[in-house]
Amino acid sequence: MADNDLTTEELLAISREIRERVRARHPEGSAAGVPLPDLMPIVHARDAAQAKVAAIGTVNPRPPGLLNSVVQALKRLVARLLDWHVREQVEFNRGVMNGLEAILQALSENNRALARLAAQAEEFRAEARELKDIRTHWAAWRADWEQKLAANEIQFLRSVADLQGAFQHRATLMESNFRDLVRSQHADFTGALDRAGLEIQKRLWADLEKIRLEFERLIHAELRLVRQRAALAAHAAGPPPEPAPERPPLDWLAFAERFRGSRESVQERLRVYVPRFAGRRAVLDLGCGRGEFLELMQKAGIPARGIDQHEEAVALCRERGLEAERAEIFSYLGGLADASLDGVFCAQVVEHLPPERLPELVRLAAAKLQRDGLLVIETPNPESLAIFATHFYLDPSHQRPVPPALLVFYLEEAGFDAIEVKRFPPDGLDYAAVGRKLG
Repeated sequence: MADNDLTTEELLAISREIRERVRARHPEGSAAGVPLPDLMPIVHARDAAQAKVAAIGTVNPRPPGLLNSVVQALKRLVARLLDWHVREQVEFNRGVMNGLEAILQALSENNRALARLAAQAEEFRAEARELKDIRTHWAAWRADWEQKLAANEIQFLRSVADLQGAFQHRATLMESNFRDLVRSQHADFTGALDRAGLEIQKRLWADLEKIRLEFERLIHAELRLVRQRAALAAHAAGPPPEPAPERPPLDWLAFAERFRGSRESVQERLRVYVPRFAGRRAVLDLGCGRGEFLELMQKAGIPARGIDQHEEAVALCRERGLEAERAEIFSYLGGLADASLDGVFCAQVVEHLPPERLPELVRLAAAKLQRDGLLVIETPNPESLAIFATHFYLDPSHQRPVPPALLVFYLEEAGFDAIEVKRFPPDGLDYAAVGRKLG
């Protein structure tokens, strides 16, 4: 049963294959909606014509029998006798059949070509539909694309503008910073150059000052040596100097309180000298009195000591914790080592000395001072006539006023330099000669 089924399926497959081949060889119907010419009637007519052509020269079959056999024999004889007459017609018929077969083949090939063209046309039609769809959507796509292009272009231009603005701002900041840096470096350079030039100038002037001081020191040393030799010669030849007259027996503390002023007022007047003695380490106050100047030095942290001839004045200074002792000026200075002091202060003293001993006092002070040591001498100012009508002759121990020009001359002769004369306003009753010792 299975073998019979298999055989039937095979026969059906062979039949379908033959049918497809025939349809492929002789297409019919339509191709892609285009009707094709039906060639089957021509095929049937061709088959009928071929049957007729094949029947030429044959006799019709008849039932068996003697008569029919004789008739059949006569028909065959007549056909054989007429063979020469229909031979051309047979050949013509066969040629017509061959031409008809060729036409049928050509038409079949034409139908197959049309079918192929129809298939290609269908493909083209599908592509055309796709192109139409693309064309339909192209307008929307193009509008969307142009909108996106415009938006991108605007965004790009904005980005370019922002970048250009940021670059310009950055370039401006860099240029400003560079200018500030160059200006700062130029200022630093000019400042360093000025400082270096000023330092060089200071060193040059310092060296020149040292050279000048050395020359002046040599000159003053020579002059001092000449004067000392002359003084020694005169001292050896002449009588000894008269001793200074003794002061009258008075209460000098009460006298100073009444006629010179209170300690506070005197101390306030002497305060102007404190900055000049700043940095000194060995200051001597000649005629320290009640110790106003010594107390100022103590408050300023400057080591200082004083001498005075009055025992009560020395005792008062010691009670205040000041370093003071009773001594005579010339003998005390003469007993000091040379260059042992760097500052000497002498206020309201030189007018008590004999005029001829004032140069000796200046020379002794110069000998005891170190190089660049400071000497300050304060005394009444005879340029102001008011002193003669007021306080100069109130002190019975005053000898003679010392003019500023004379005191400056004594300082120069003793080897002092950079001498200043300070007159004290508003009345100008006192003055001070300030000098620094040369080398």
